[in-house]
Amino acid sequence: MSSIPDPIVDGLQRGWKVHGGPHAALPAALDCDVAIIGSGAGAGITAEMLARAGLKIVIVEEGPLRSSHQFKQREIDAYGQLYQEGGGRKTKDQVVNILQGRCVGGSTTVNWTGSFRTPPDALAYWGDKFGLTDFNEAAMAPWFEQAERRLNIADWQTAPNENNDVLRRGAEKLGIPTKVVRRNVRGCWNLGSCGMGCPTNAKQSMLVSTLPVALDHGATLLVQTRAARFELQGDRVSALVAEPVALDGAVTGAPVRITAKHYVVAGGAINSPALLLRSNAPDPHGLLGKRTFLHPTAGGSALFNHDVAGWAGAPLSVFCDHFLHTGPVDGPVGYKLEVAPVHPTFAMGNGGGIGVELAQRAKDMPRTQLMIALLRDGFHADAAGGAVKLRSDGSPVLDYAVTDYLLDGVRRAYLTMAEIQFAAGAQAVRPVHEQAANYATLAEAKAGIAGLAMKPFLATVGSAHVMGGCTMAADAARGVVRPDGQHWQLANLSVHDGSLFPTSLGANPQLTVYGLATRLTHGLLQRLGAKPLILA
Repeated sequence: MSSIPDPIVDGLQRGWKVHGGPHAALPAALDCDVAIIGSGAGAGITAEMLARAGLKIVIVEEGPLRSSHQFKQREIDAYGQLYQEGGGRKTKDQVVNILQGRCVGGSTTVNWTGSFRTPPDALAYWGDKFGLTDFNEAAMAPWFEQAERRLNIADWQTAPNENNDVLRRGAEKLGIPTKVVRRNVRGCWNLGSCGMGCPTNAKQSMLVSTLPVALDHGATLLVQTRAARFELQGDRVSALVAEPVALDGAVTGAPVRITAKHYVVAGGAINSPALLLRSNAPDPHGLLGKRTFLHPTAGGSALFNHDVAGWAGAPLSVFCDHFLHTGPVDGPVGYKLEVAPVHPTFAMGNGGGIGVELAQRAKDMPRTQLMIALLRDGFHADAAGGAVKLRSDGSPVLDYAVTDYLLDGVRRAYLTMAEIQFAAGAQAVRPVHEQAANYATLAEAKAGIAGLAMKPFLATVGSAHVMGGCTMAADAARGVVRPDGQHWQLANLSVHDGSLFPTSLGANPQLTVYGLATRLTHGLLQRLGAKPLILA
């Protein structure tokens, strides 16, 4: 890959203003028009639009700046450098493993490229329950269209790898519809290592799309710099205090004080509400950090009599949302079916088991298929999400309960995945549950799944999607943030990330963040008196 141009290296050589970590030292103070906390989906869109409008901006990112020449398709490098808490972030009770990016580009640098518009039933629920009546499907369509043009989001045209094709052909035999995933890629090499950073710059993450544009327009980027707290004065933010950190999070020097006309919080669900909590931001209705959602995800593996090679090829190219729509949105929890790449550390670390059993599963990896079910929480009283809280050192943790309501959905998803895998020709299936075994027939699987104890730690549940915590709503009694993205009590602070969501989605969230950020930044430009522009 050494012959592939690296836009980050090229930009640094052109004189981009980058401070922190191995780059230029952090100054003691900075002044700007807008300070943006984070560099992921919401931050990247916001940064490009503000910079192109001629505003002076500073982007504050806790993680490191890494780029294609450093992406070696090695899990051991990627998880420690590119993910929150080394890929080991968990809920407070340690039940759910949470994958979130922590690098320039945020989770867009390490996600699997799935790009889905917000499901209409979620938007309708937001309108009904949170007063967001102007966020319906028709109203959001123009903003999604801009993001899709800018980031080359389109149906994946290449045949799915075998891992994905198991979902397609098994569902087809059962009469269950599947769809092709829309991906934000250009010139994709179909390598399959999206979760470790794209070594060819095909993935149109914020790292190679919006952030370089912002930097070319004079933006300043602070890396390995943690937003510690806001200083507040009346109904305004007077400054952001940020501190330099090592890759392990340890503070390495004196803080920088950033003053701005406006501040945009876009650190992602968990980190965004945590920053406001550390800052003692006004919270008159006790909503800050609450209603934080995960898409709790169950897994089901299957063995075939041929190689699946689930690590090769686009990791996500087929999906099924049929089981989101078999009942009312606020009824028994629905789930979306996808597959997960079968990379050794990821698959073995999240698949359960120890000793001889785990060793055998490692030997079986080449012919193993891994299906996942993303549960849609946030629409039922027994799936009201969790709460972001602060540890004694100020770091965030998500207190989130995997309830019996959710576990009922996990059991139903186990059965659905097994049925599809057997229909696709599996020799054996095994739900990702500590009590499960390899089941050789569907009848055996049904009996085995019915007998599983559905309890946390036994039923393995993870999530790569975190949403909510700074709920957007039509009035302050229902939300932390106004429909235009501005904080209800702080006049010069906005939130532009997935923490805005009033519920989870039932779809991978990056395009929802892109669309919302495009719309909200358009409005912010007008409020700041800058020239209007479109993203694309």
